Amino acid sequence: MARIVTILLVGAGLITYSGWLLEFVVPTGVSPVADPVDALLAGPPVFRIMRAVSGAAFLLAGPPLRRIAPVQWQSWLGAMSVSAFGALVLADAVLPGNAVLPLLQNAVFVVGAASLVLWWPPGWRRIAVIGLAVVLATWLAVLVAGMVGELEGVFTRLQLLVRVALLGAGAGYVLLTSGSRPSRFRLRAAEQ
Repeated sequence: MARIVTILLVGAGLITYSGWLLEFVVPTGVSPVADPVDALLAGPPVFRIMRAVSGAAFLLAGPPLRRIAPVQWQSWLGAMSVSAFGALVLADAVLPGNAVLPLLQNAVFVVGAASLVLWWPPGWRRIAVIGLAVVLATWLAVLVAGMVGELEGVFTRLQLLVRVALLGAGAGYVLLTSGSRPSRFRLRAAEQ
């Protein structure tokens, strides 16, 4: 049951977190090239509503994810990072324009991505390593674009695509891995 709840919540979060794509069909007055994606939160209410729903979905996905994850601190950190990220996304929808919230979202997302590198088995770990590298690269690109004042809109939108891809990979991991929750003892015995 926890697996189904996790998949549904993360799926709802991914769909609504991708709500910024509506800017290509809804007139917003926001430039996708120059303006950061968060500028949409000051536009039509649909963008704030979708951001709030995605934040709530991610926030609520952490506890069931924790129930199905292995009994290790790395998996706990990953599951709680999803909840913390959701709380920050929800806060960003409620308090748009706050400069600290996007930085905290980035930091929590990096922690969550790093936890996957430590948690996932070798085949999946490759995806996590690539995801972490791309997450860090897009964060750096967003910071540089913000300082230079050029292409900030492009890089913030790219950053959201990267986040959706990594969260989608996480949902795929949950969906495709076995339903059993291995104990530390069984993991150690399997390694020997």
